[in-house]
Parts: sequence; C-alpha cells; structure tokens
Amino acid sequence: MLRLYDRTSGQPREIEIRPRMSVYVCGITPYDSAHLGHAFTYVHFDVLVRYLRYLGAEVVHVQNVTDLDDDILRVARERNVNFLELADREVAEFERDMATIGVMKPTHSPRATEFVQEIIEDVSGLIEAGVTYTRDGWVYFRVKADPGYGRLSGFGREEMVKLAAERGGNPEDPNKDDPLDFVLWQRSAEGEPSWDSPWGPGRPGWHIECSVMSSRLCGLPVDVHGGGSDLVFPHHESELAQAENLPGPRPFVRHWMHTGEVFQDGEKMSKSLGNLTFVDDLLQGNEPLAIRRFLLARHYREEWEFKGELAGSPAKLVVPPSRQAFFRALDEDLDTPTAIGVMDLAEGSGEDWVEEGREILGLNL
Repeated sequence: MLRLYDRTSGQPREIEIRPRMSVYVCGITPYDSAHLGHAFTYVHFDVLVRYLRYLGAEVVHVQNVTDLDDDILRVARERNVNFLELADREVAEFERDMATIGVMKPTHSPRATEFVQEIIEDVSGLIEAGVTYTRDGWVYFRVKADPGYGRLSGFGREEMVKLAAERGGNPEDPNKDDPLDFVLWQRSAEGEPSWDSPWGPGRPGWHIECSVMSSRLCGLPVDVHGGGSDLVFPHHESELAQAENLPGPRPFVRHWMHTGEVFQDGEKMSKSLGNLTFVDDLLQGNEPLAIRRFLLARHYREEWEFKGELAGSPAKLVVPPSRQAFFRALDEDLDTPTAIGVMDLAEGSGEDWVEEGREILGLNL
C-alpha cells in the first residue's frame, strides 16, 4: 500500500493504484541549464513513476516546458535570440542531462505555446463562471470568488502576499482589485509574442498554462501533481483555484507531491541568485550513477544544502535487509534512503527482488 505525504492533513495518505494513472510534474522554464535542484525533483518523480508502473499501473507521465513567461522572454531579449530558439536549445540540453542520470522520458513533454487556444477556452470558461474581471486587455482571477483559496498551501493572507511578491505575482499591480488576484491573460508588451483573443492580442498568464496542459493530457482528476515545494504558492494554489472553478470532475488533483528545496551557500539554489551547481558540470567529474544515488540518498521532502561534493550515505538500518523491508520503505512516503540501504546490504544475496529494486530506483544505469 503506497502512501505519500498529504500537505493538507500533514500525514501520509494512501494512493489508490488504478489500471491507468497520471502523474504531472511542473517542468523547467528553458532559459538556462539544469541544476541540482531540478535533478533532485525529477529523479524522485522518476522513481514514483517507475514504482507505480511496477505496481501494475499504466502511467501517463506529463512534464511540461514553460516556454512562454516573463523570464524566458527577458533572457531571450538579453541574448538577442528568439525565445523559441532559446527554448529549443535549453530543452535539448536538459533532456540530455536527465537521460544521462537515468530519468526516463515522460509520456508527454508539452510546451505552453502549443496550448494557447485551449488556454483561451479555459479563460473564457472562468469568465462565464463569474470569477474574473478584465482590465485593459488583462484578465484576472478574482481570489475572493474562491472561498477556499489557500487550502493547499495553508498560508494566511499576509504570507501569501509576501510570497506572491517574491515569486512573480506582482501584488502591487494597480489594475488589481486585490493584491492576491492573479493573471489569466495579459496584454503583450511591444516585441513580445502575441495571440488574438476575445480580450485583445496578448499571451497567457503562468498558472493557467499548467492547469490547461495537465487537464488536457492527464484527464481529471490528475492522480499525482507536483514539483518543487516553492511551487506550492502561488503556482499550484492558483492552478487549483482555476481548475476547480471550471465545470468538470472534482477534485482537480487527487494527490499533491512536492520535493524539498536544495540550498547552496546558505541560500536556496536559484537562477536569480546565481548559486547553482549544474548537472552538466557534475557529470564532468562524476559517474551518472553516483549523482543519482547521491540524490536518492535524501528523502524527496528533505531540505538540504549542497556543499560541493557528492558526499552522503543512505539511512542506517535497524532491521535485516529483506524484500519486505525494501518495499515497506517505498510504500511509506517513497523513502528512497532506507530502500537503498536495504538493497545495498542485500547486494550479492542472489534474491530476485534486489534486481527489481535497482530497476525501480533507476540504479541499473
């Protein structure tokens, strides 16, 4: 019985294994190389997908590419290159790095620019639902129209406003009725890509991109949806509000899964701070298997700091290694550190489950 941590209750909750299941993980904004924080997320989601398939589910694994947002447009201008050309180059490098460390290719890798018409459809649906307002070519979601806004993150209003300001939400936008209201559609600035819409030429907001791609490619409800923990608010909170204010199945997502933040030099690893360790650089001096083991030796919800070398070891065991102990570790909130420790101690025993374990963890590179 696989149980994953449930943010709303603060306890692990059972995941029902169905014949067909969907996993949606928020992918990269492709304007720079993949760093260790990315790898930590995608390696752990890769194990989840492998394990669900081992348990008998046909898994539709979707990992989007945010090839249309403020950051990629800004970097494309700075480098004097078309934003789609920049995206193509960075996605190719990202996919190469992930494949090298054993991350399986998703079933679908949709790009936001491929779903603009579907986004327009959903924005129109939200307008019809009466949860939006339009100002000068911009369409906003009215947070007060959703009394449950904040149910995923559990944050109070003051914390949400603070995080929105830090994570691109622009609470001081003078067009907003409420600092927490968020953009569904925005008028394109001069030189930015633009699509025709009922509200004038423009482009989608960030949050609506993922709720549209996940609903169209996974179907609803999505079994597991997630990414890094920094996406809980405002991104996933806003996705949830959008999706559940449209007609359709409830809930939008059966289970949310978020990985811990990775730190370096005392700060969260991020492009804006420049405190990054790139996967490609690590591959210059380390075996791919060593990188993957290093990441899986930490629980997916753990926050940790990278100190410049691949040091660390799996959890110390208090029970003899056995098939039961290995699968119990995975079933209890995808405890990969303990699972690796069990498997290592059983290595060479000749038992079939050891090879099965290596396959599930992706440690048979």
